[in-house]
Amino acid sequence: MLHTVNKSPFEKDSFKSCLNCAADGSAILLIEDGVYAALNGSSVATKVKEAMGKVTIYALGPDLDARGIADKVIDGIKVVDYAGFVDLAAENDKVQSWL
Repeated sequence: MLHTVNKSPFEKDSFKSCLNCAADGSAILLIEDGVYAALNGSSVATKVKEAMGKVTIYALGPDLDARGIADKVIDGIKVVDYAGFVDLAAENDKVQSWL
């Protein structure tokens, strides 16, 4: 399953809820303000690094660029473009949006 998170982990609990519900082997794509969860050194970075042991975390590159944090992404998070977003949606049988 592909989970998409578009809210900042510093404003909403969407990312935390997603991590709690995502099954091993799932993919999580951070989009829009959700990309702030990919920020290295943040208060959620430890949780992200722990989760990377069981899920794959992606971040949308254009959204990282728009927020000026493309060079501050946690090691191991895979940055994708819009075509990569489409590929992830097509590769997974279900998509769950966390709002």
